[in-house]
Amino acid sequence: MASRVKLRFAGLEVEFADRDRGIRHVYELAEKGTRFPVVVFGPEGCGKTAWLRQATEILKENNFDVIYVDPLRKEYAAYTDVKEVVDRISDVVADVTGYSPVKLVDVVLLLGNILIKRWRRKRVALLVDEVFQSIGIERAEIYTKMLLNLIEHPPGDYEKIVAVVTTSEGVSRGRISRHLWADVRPMWNISRKGFEELYEELPSSKPSFEDVWRLAGGNPRVLELLHQLSWSAEKAVEKIVEVKKLKAFVALLSADERTWLCEAIENPDTLFTRERMQLLNKLVELNLVVDDVPSRDPDLWVDEPPPEKDPELGIGRYVAWQTPLHREAVKKALQKV
Repeated sequence: MASRVKLRFAGLEVEFADRDRGIRHVYELAEKGTRFPVVVFGPEGCGKTAWLRQATEILKENNFDVIYVDPLRKEYAAYTDVKEVVDRISDVVADVTGYSPVKLVDVVLLLGNILIKRWRRKRVALLVDEVFQSIGIERAEIYTKMLLNLIEHPPGDYEKIVAVVTTSEGVSRGRISRHLWADVRPMWNISRKGFEELYEELPSSKPSFEDVWRLAGGNPRVLELLHQLSWSAEKAVEKIVEVKKLKAFVALLSADERTWLCEAIENPDTLFTRERMQLLNKLVELNLVVDDVPSRDPDLWVDEPPPEKDPELGIGRYVAWQTPLHREAVKKALQKV
């Protein structure tokens, strides 16, 4: 079993926790490789980055040459003894005058080809975090197809390739799903047990776990936001309202759409009808909800799926608020306008 990675969280260094099923999924990828690129989507801040970093460690210990990049944070890991690969990534990140996330994302494909063609590496893993937010939705399909081409038409022989990218962009999921170019897998917020472990890592002066759970619904980034704002739920809601410009969003809605939005606060599944689909798509674009939530069959998910329904957390059968705090932010915006 690979060692658990250390992660920065709320100013602390914590050990990767929970996600037992998600870790088993990585071992399966290491054993079989990926026939298609794996695209993991889920709520913002649900823990995709932490999972991908743990995957990096697991694949390294399974004798893969691993390239991991997080373009938005300018972070990377290159577990290979090929100096050219390490130098190429280092140069892109160190380019203070011309750095762009697109360059770092594109160099991953280039280096994957180099490892297979020039260095004849038999096990190669390419892991890219928040890829479509880095390169733009319009390139989502092209980049996925390029990863598939590397798998299907490699520049040389290989034993296994693992290609995994993550995204919080709900719109990109729809565009990629139009083709049979990827294995699209959902990930949800972490389980109640894992979330409580993370909650316990924080200093003792804090609200009860139940209160925090009802706001965050298992989302680590919301937990970190609440901690940062001295546990003020009101300030956290205002933060989301301002960052996502929800007052302007609500002001542009028709009277019917505002009524539908009020109903969706109580039950998000009310959006899953033909006449309300346009409003649902707008909420997806703002990363407020996840639409067309897949079957809760665990084999379809990277980790534990959400419950079939949980009105308290804003989870419906077909549509779910990304977190209860996102739902509260929309509610606040409706009250303001």
